Order: sequence, then structure tokens, then C-alpha cells
Amino acid sequence: MMKKIRKAMIIATAMVIFVPNAVLAQESKGLALTIDAASAVIMEATSGEIIFEHNGDERRSPASVTKVMTMLLIYEALEQNRIAWDDVVTVSEHAASMGGSQIYLEPMEQQSVLDLVKSVVIASANDGAVALAEFISGSEESFVDLMNKRARALGMENTSFKNACGLDADGHFTTARDIAIMSRELITKYPHVEELATIWMDTIIHKTARGEEEFGLTNTNKLVKWYTGTTGLKTGSTGEALYCLAATAKRNDMELIAVVLGAPNPTIRFQEAMKMLDYGYANYKVVKGELPGTVVGNVAVSKGKIPEVAVMVENLVSNVTEKGSNVELEGQISINDAVDAPIEVGTPVGEIVYTYEGAEIGRSALITEEAVERAGFVDMAERVLHIWFK
Repeated sequence: MMKKIRKAMIIATAMVIFVPNAVLAQESKGLALTIDAASAVIMEATSGEIIFEHNGDERRSPASVTKVMTMLLIYEALEQNRIAWDDVVTVSEHAASMGGSQIYLEPMEQQSVLDLVKSVVIASANDGAVALAEFISGSEESFVDLMNKRARALGMENTSFKNACGLDADGHFTTARDIAIMSRELITKYPHVEELATIWMDTIIHKTARGEEEFGLTNTNKLVKWYTGTTGLKTGSTGEALYCLAATAKRNDMELIAVVLGAPNPTIRFQEAMKMLDYGYANYKVVKGELPGTVVGNVAVSKGKIPEVAVMVENLVSNVTEKGSNVELEGQISINDAVDAPIEVGTPVGEIVYTYEGAEIGRSALITEEAVERAGFVDMAERVLHIWFK
């Protein structure tokens, strides 16, 4: 049972500047940032804050950047043990018929989930993406329905998927902002995607009726070679979409997502992404609250085997700050006076709320570090005797 609340205040030195759009980003330091593309966005990954945008909500064909959502659903299926890396996928006629970028899978060819994921992440294989989509959901249509449901759950308000690989199709569209949102979900929940996304060259083995043949994979994301700190993520190009990119990079503990849609040629696509990343790293930094797992106090446990338990922060709260600024970020901790045993690990017993100049910027639950069982008669008797003799 929750009782009275006690409060404490912690202060961290940081500057929090909200940057809702590109105009404010430019005006704040007198900078000009022009992008040679139809639309673009820079997002800071931990907070999800947009620090620059150019037509960020303009609906456009995303080409193979679509596969960011496909990759997210693949990694979620792996995490949920619905599929495994060593599962064998039999390629369908439909998957083998995909045009565009591909690894030339043949009908009835068998490939492991790992090799198909490598082909998608490294070489942007349309046939590999559709084969995985069918393996996860039974059909590409069912998988696309899952893609759209996941997009809605993430708040991607201007997105409609019609296929799993990104080939041009009527009604298949998204925006630079929505791509940043799904890219953030992928890299923050499954950071190990970087292990595949930063491979420059690799191979898979085609296993067909003719025997086994080695097939080379080369990363379509040139930033893996060109830009220090690159962590991924996905390129795309079609006649309708032109040249697109969702680029992720990490420097000085700050990970940025730069999305470019509708660049006129592949070189400009990469140049503009690097320009955007440089802009973000040159002008901004991330201020972070207490790290998850940080113990910030204790809570009394009524009728428990132990009288109190440590309380820790559950989630990280972060925000983008302008470099060179020095204003206080305030975190107010509230912990309940007591909880009744039994309690489980991770039981919420309070929260920490971060504010800047009185405006809330984020909060995290405070949870118990360990479980506490309810005390029995012997436990209570020993505790009373201990108090008496003490």
C-alpha cells in the first residue's frame, strides 16, 4: 500500500534548447543549412528530438528505405523467438520474382534467416526481404499489414506501406520524419543491427538444384567507408523516389539519424547526409538524466523480510542541448514512504521528473532493485528480538 511521498531535488548542469524546426535551428546560431533533396530530417536518437528538417512531413516514395520497417519487424520476430537465425527459409516463386536490387534467389532455394537478413541489410535485396516477410507472416500481404500496424503504433502519421521491399507502388509512401521515427526504434531497441549494417563486403552461398555457388554482398551505404562513426542504416533508389538514405552515426556518445529523400543523384544523397550529420555534431550535444539502474534512494518495506529496498531509475531521459550553453536541468525525485511486501523486482515506487525553467521535458519511473518476500512469524520474531537486544 502506497503511503506519503517524500521529495528530493537533484540538479544537473546542462542547457536544454527546444528546436522544433529548421528555421529555429538556423536562427539560433545564425547558421544556414540548405539541402539538395526534396525532404530531409535530422533526429537525435535517444530523445527522438528533431534538430533540423526540410519538408519533413512531405509524403514521398521511400524506395528501399522501406526496409527499415522490414528490418525492425525481423528483429522483433527474432527477439520474440518466432524465428531463429539458423531457421531455413524456402524461397517462393513470388519472392524470387522481385526486381530491382536482389541476390537472385531461385524458387525453392533454401537460405538461412541469417544469410537472408545479411542480404537485406548489406545489399538491400528485394527478394531476400520478401522471402523473410513470407516466412514471418505467411504471405507478403500479411506482413505488409503488420508493417502498417507497427507504423501506426509508432505514431508514423504519414506512412502507408504496400510491399515489404520498397518497389514503387500506388499508395506506398512515407516521410522523412516517419523514417527517422522507425529508424530510431530499430537502432535503439536493437543496436546490434550495427554489426550487419557496417559490414562492407560479405558472401552468402546459393543453394540450388545445380549445387552451391558463392555470391558476393557489397554494402550499398557508402558512408560505412566515407563517414567516421557510421552505424548504418539503409539506402534506396527508384525512378519515382530518386535517391534516398536513412543514415545513422554515433560520435561522443550522441547518435544522430539523418534522412534524405529525393536527392537528384547517389553522390549528392551521401554528401547531404554527411553535411547534416556534421551540422548536428558541430552545434549540438545530448544532456542525459540519471542512467537506468542508478540507485537514487530507498523505500521502506512493510512486513517484508528486509526493512527497506534500494530504488533505481528505470528509463533514460535525454534532450538535445546547444553546445556552449550552461543552464540548469532540474530533476525532482519522489519516492513513496513505504510499500507492502511481497514486492517484485521492478515494482514502481516513485518517479523522477526533469524540468527546464518549470517546463517538464521527461520523466522516468523509479523501481525496486530487488524482490522482497513477505516476512513470516519467525522473521518477525527475530526482528523484534534483534531490536530488543540492540
